[in-house]
Amino acid sequence: MRVIDSHTGGMPTRVILEGAPDLGSGTLAERADLLASEHRAFYKSVMLEPRGQPGLVGALLVPPVAKDCVAGVIYFDADAVLGMCGHGTIGLAVTLAHLGRIKAGHHKIETPVGVVAIDLSDDNTVTVINVESRRVRKDASVDVAGLGTVTGDVGYGGNWFFIVDPSPIPVTTSNIRDLTDAAIAVRKAVNFVGLGGENGEPIDHVVFQGPSDDASIHSRDFVLCPDDTYDRSPCGTGSSARLACLAANGRLKAGEEIVQESVIGSPYRLSYQPGPKGGVIPSITGQAFVMAESTLVFGPLDPLRNGIEI
Repeated sequence: MRVIDSHTGGMPTRVILEGAPDLGSGTLAERADLLASEHRAFYKSVMLEPRGQPGLVGALLVPPVAKDCVAGVIYFDADAVLGMCGHGTIGLAVTLAHLGRIKAGHHKIETPVGVVAIDLSDDNTVTVINVESRRVRKDASVDVAGLGTVTGDVGYGGNWFFIVDPSPIPVTTSNIRDLTDAAIAVRKAVNFVGLGGENGEPIDHVVFQGPSDDASIHSRDFVLCPDDTYDRSPCGTGSSARLACLAANGRLKAGEEIVQESVIGSPYRLSYQPGPKGGVIPSITGQAFVMAESTLVFGPLDPLRNGIEI
């Protein structure tokens, strides 16, 4: 299996070029459903140790349906197939440029949740214009074991988020373990009581917002991913949902740019424009860097060929 690895603000992306299962020629959403239901062992074997690493997101290149798109992509991590991935799209764009498939300029990429646009400024800098994002619930409260009552907004940015501002724990690198445990407990509690999307979609990510030590930076976040690892980047889809909440709360004007940093300090530049359905069209700018070009081998006698799952 031929892959290229990159990182976006420290968050790794593995683009799969060859060797994946045939998902047919349906819509991207249909192919994503097929990957999730019929090929779970495949994507886990690529993401889990010993081949993978914590936080790794896979980006499976597939032919797009939309003729004006340069690529189709299905994202996944070790736990789930994802609707969209912001850091992964930045990494994918840089990987496509590395391969000579795109040049600086404006391009479109098809995902299971819709077509997203990218602006490639240089070999490493990408702006993602995401799908329309929205706030679904404001100030929803839930009782969480060990934390008491936690209040947050439910937002959609290509994935489903419960955004807690301010964080119940300071958003610092020294608190990553405690933040992770707390976010897992929050996600379990909100899904238990059904605080998700309008059609019952469960929360797959939790965001804790906190202040930055740098006055020029709007805020710092900790983001829990579906596989219970934390996002090293500020999270593109999480930032999209965050923008929708800030806009709905009247805390950020259309076109106003802010800098959001992750728990490890890597930044995204964020802004939005009003969306046609009442939400926002997020703009996320970050940098990615190619780290490796590899061929993954799945030896038939390897007892851990399907990954280490504990």
